[in-house]
Amino acid sequence: MAELGARLEAAAEAPAPVPITLLGAAGFIVTADVRVVNPLLHVIATEFGADVGSTGIIVTAYTLPYGLFQLVYGPLGDRLGKLRVMSFAMALFAVGTAACALAPSLSLLILLRFLTGVAAAALIPLSLGTIGDSFPYAQRQAAIGRFLGAIALGAILSTSMGGIVADVLTWRAIFLVFGLVSIGVWFALWHASRGRVRQGRPDAPLGLRAFGAYRDLLLRPASRLVIVAVCLEGIFFFGAFAYLGAFLRDEFGLLYVLIGILLSGFGIGNLIYSRSAGWLVHRFGEEGLILLGGGVDCLCYLAFALLRAWVALIPVIVALGAGYYLLHSTLQTKATELAPGARGTAVSLFAFGLFLGQGIGAALFGAVVDGPGYRPAFALAAVALLLLALWFVATSRRLVRAASA
Repeated sequence: MAELGARLEAAAEAPAPVPITLLGAAGFIVTADVRVVNPLLHVIATEFGADVGSTGIIVTAYTLPYGLFQLVYGPLGDRLGKLRVMSFAMALFAVGTAACALAPSLSLLILLRFLTGVAAAALIPLSLGTIGDSFPYAQRQAAIGRFLGAIALGAILSTSMGGIVADVLTWRAIFLVFGLVSIGVWFALWHASRGRVRQGRPDAPLGLRAFGAYRDLLLRPASRLVIVAVCLEGIFFFGAFAYLGAFLRDEFGLLYVLIGILLSGFGIGNLIYSRSAGWLVHRFGEEGLILLGGGVDCLCYLAFALLRAWVALIPVIVALGAGYYLLHSTLQTKATELAPGARGTAVSLFAFGLFLGQGIGAALFGAVVDGPGYRPAFALAAVALLLLALWFVATSRRLVRAASA
């Protein structure tokens, strides 16, 4: 009886679960902020008198600190409470995003994107960590799929809005709007975080001890496989994707508004996956999703390299969005189980790998675009992503056999 009373008392004191809709709002605005740059690269380059490949450093300036500061926010979230850290980061994110609208030079815009990436680093990984804390593994990929639905909407709306704003107003207006919306998301996170101090773990490592936890994760073959795989995914998938909008402009002379609408198809593909994630996991299993995702990504990038009519690329962009999440969400779900006692730390290391890869990929593919051209860059991405999926599955099977021997 005493035990039952203690359980009831603990349940009464426990804070209400964090709604996925609130986490989704944070994921939505961060995704919208980073994706909106893709259809704007050409117009930003024109305003500042720079090459498209050189202007692509805007992407690197955002994604590299985004990845690096995962290593800071993950342990902080475990120590202080994930939602409290997210609330603080969202406030900084809102200020940095709005300030981009006032940048008088490309150099200052790059700096502001860097600072915004620092703040944004907390939001999606700690949201995933919160979902991992709330759902058992068998249900987690479907729950993450619902969260990814909000991210997909961010991708859809940001790319289409980016193109419309570039043609009708100015690229600066979109950053101001996103900054104002972020203030509303910050207030909701701050309100939800009140009274949640107990969600943190006072014994969670910080500082050099936190880097020791990262080292321990990387020393485990299964964890290292997931982190290396997501880094390679970032390099080859998003390295090429960053230049898709510029490709549509230079190759076909499309209006920015049409480019934005076309790129929103990527988000539609994301949304299609998120609505069918539960069925897909049941039907194909994790290995099947990895192979299917790698195969779809390969075919889509080959289509970009070979097709000569932009209308034919419409379904390809949608398929690319679905193929990306088939591969990535499976890696993401595996990451939430790398360290069940410190999910903020584990998921942050995962996100660090992804955005480190994106930053490297934007610079690498920028050199390919300015040299051999867009189509060779897409062909490179196609081959690399298929090989990545095959390598991951083969290595996973080898690790399972070694563990059971």
